[in-house]
Amino acid sequence: MINSKELLEEAKINRKTIFQLNTNNLETTKYILEKCEELKENVILGVSEGAIKYMGGYNVVYSVVKSLINDLNITIKVVLHLDHGSSFDSCRKAVDAGFTSVMIDASKHNLEENIRITSEVVKYAKLRNVTVEGEIGGIGGVEDNVASGIVYANVEDCINYCNETKIDSLAPAVGSVHGFYKEEPNLQFELIKEISLKTNIPLVLHGGTGIPNNDLLKAVDNGISKINVNTELQDSWTKGLRKFLEENKEVYDPRKIISSGEKNMKEAIQNKIELFRR
Repeated sequence: MINSKELLEEAKINRKTIFQLNTNNLETTKYILEKCEELKENVILGVSEGAIKYMGGYNVVYSVVKSLINDLNITIKVVLHLDHGSSFDSCRKAVDAGFTSVMIDASKHNLEENIRITSEVVKYAKLRNVTVEGEIGGIGGVEDNVASGIVYANVEDCINYCNETKIDSLAPAVGSVHGFYKEEPNLQFELIKEISLKTNIPLVLHGGTGIPNNDLLKAVDNGISKINVNTELQDSWTKGLRKFLEENKEVYDPRKIISSGEKNMKEAIQNKIELFRR
């Protein structure tokens, strides 16, 4: 496993994107790694605090990913990334367990406090060769999944934040939200472009599910170097599982039930990756 610096800088220079595909258990980790290996596509494997708790802890997640890379003979470059770390302590635990990249999300605080917390994480992480992503503004979630619920990033705040913290990548609020969209996505492409030009670091787009393909491509053209996808993968897997259960009511083997979503999920991964092979 590597940190994200090389992949993000390469994506920024070439106006490409690297995908962060989020995992929630052993099976989805396996599916992501297998499909990306088949496509020879490097990947940032994202894991939220909730998924970490569900899987058993930071050390469990690291061990699962490392073991799968070895046993599946994965040759692509893989980054193990903490998604939306809510505190210094959470990021520290991830770094100590072996994660190669962390996101500190202190965006709920004022700018001064966001900078202080993020700087603390950066100082700890960089001594251990771990890259850090930070956030500015308010990226919406399922409960406030409307344009009016987004607190757009301020360009000057982004500049100050990046200069003061020395983060490796920035997730500015530019119109995307987590989960399914209840209204049409409204990405602010000029804002993306201006932040990209004035901070000169790789930008991250959270909430990649549900954004039209043309808008994703345009976002990358304007400076997005990393796109996060989680909900779309969960949804595709769930649809496959539900269909299987409806058609196979007598099956009780959890291996057969869980793996019934594999095909759908891998197809969703392939569709996203092939979109950017242009």
